[in-house]
Amino acid sequence: MNTKYSDLINQTFYFPQEEFKLNNDNLTFHNIDLMKLVEQYGSPLKFTYLPKITANINRAKGWFRNAMEKNNYNANYYYCYCTKSSHFQFILNEAFKNNIHVETSSAFDVNIVDSMLATGKITNDTFVLCNGFKREQYIQNIANLINSGHKNTIPILDNYEELDLLQDVIEGKFKIGIRIASEEEPKFEFYTSRLGIGYKNIVPFYRKQIQDNDRVELKMLHFFINTGIRDTSYYWNELVKCLKVYISLKKECPSLDSLNIGGGFPIKNSLAFEYDYQYMVDEIINQIKIACDDAGVAVPNIFTEFGSFTVGESGGAIYQILYQKQQNDREKWNMIDSSFITTLPDTWAINKRFIMLPINRWNDSYERILLGGLTCDSDDYYNSEQNLNAIYLPKYNKEKPLYIGFFNTGAYQESISGHGGIHHCLIPQPKHILIDRDENGILATEVFSEQQTAEQVLSILGYDVSLTFKNKE
Repeated sequence: MNTKYSDLINQTFYFPQEEFKLNNDNLTFHNIDLMKLVEQYGSPLKFTYLPKITANINRAKGWFRNAMEKNNYNANYYYCYCTKSSHFQFILNEAFKNNIHVETSSAFDVNIVDSMLATGKITNDTFVLCNGFKREQYIQNIANLINSGHKNTIPILDNYEELDLLQDVIEGKFKIGIRIASEEEPKFEFYTSRLGIGYKNIVPFYRKQIQDNDRVELKMLHFFINTGIRDTSYYWNELVKCLKVYISLKKECPSLDSLNIGGGFPIKNSLAFEYDYQYMVDEIINQIKIACDDAGVAVPNIFTEFGSFTVGESGGAIYQILYQKQQNDREKWNMIDSSFITTLPDTWAINKRFIMLPINRWNDSYERILLGGLTCDSDDYYNSEQNLNAIYLPKYNKEKPLYIGFFNTGAYQESISGHGGIHHCLIPQPKHILIDRDENGILATEVFSEQQTAEQVLSILGYDVSLTFKNKE
């Protein structure tokens, strides 16, 4: 009879997989022995596996290179990283090893670009695409960057007013892009994205404010839809509408030579995840090529802005099951040594799914459970709604500690929950470690940040720490 947890996984999914394998009855992630991490660093624990960032960047570059060769597409491809997914220096240092470009969303993002330029991580050849709704400080930071000589900075106009605001502070001629306000998916509560300028208004806007303006050079049309790049009639319909705008604009604007198709490649959120990336890229490039050829205009350079796809699959979190509570005859609650609201806020905010697997005890029998966090908030849990199916784990045994891992958590979680600072019920931020490999493939780990202390938390809250902890040994 198949009663082990490993049997359950093997009869449900194809296993092992590229990143997940077993070492006896312990889980490995990219050949990293996760139990050794726990033994060395404890739990709760967050980690970032840096080589996965480089791997995903190069995968995407390969897909676009293959598609352009296949379709005889005579233009360039530019991979941009959108910093809002994760702003950490160690993320950007790894990403920009790979000759990529950057997309910003706010004023402070431009300060990060300044730092990267000063340290040589990026150069004046690096494209800096400035998205988002722009107010005074963001406008000024963009202007400072352009005025300092970085001519590949391209502010993407989100509204009509921004062009005048930019012209007031930028010296000489500069490049711009325009973002399309795409139509939202039918299930949305509103019809049109709040970001960008409507399809029908872009060409009239160009004629009125840009066509005879010798201060600006329109280079890019920016297209992004909230659901990401997926093989749905909605996505293809919006792409076709975007191409119609691009072609109409290109016929009147010779300087327009680039189409930014945004981001939105999905990342693996289940052992059953399937997505044909190469097919999607082939079809996108093919449709752009056909539309432009039919209209007699040159195909555009292609820009993408991959955030979650760049960093998501590099991250993970490990927790210990502290205790099991049997609340009724059907529901068993396994309590973790941290909080989902604090460390994986998307599970709480939008029911986002991550891959969840036990780290050890794969050869033990299993049971159906619910997962609870440490806060006193009733929403601090992870169950079948987020996990897609019922959650099964090796049976709780207080004599045999059980550790569980959440994987592909590298995008947005720290940005949303806040790195450092104050968290719900003052649950401390876990220790975070960085994992890398040298040129010989040898694993190296280092602590990026320790678990928050009570002194740090109370100091932020304004308490006199010297008095509060004066008797602490």
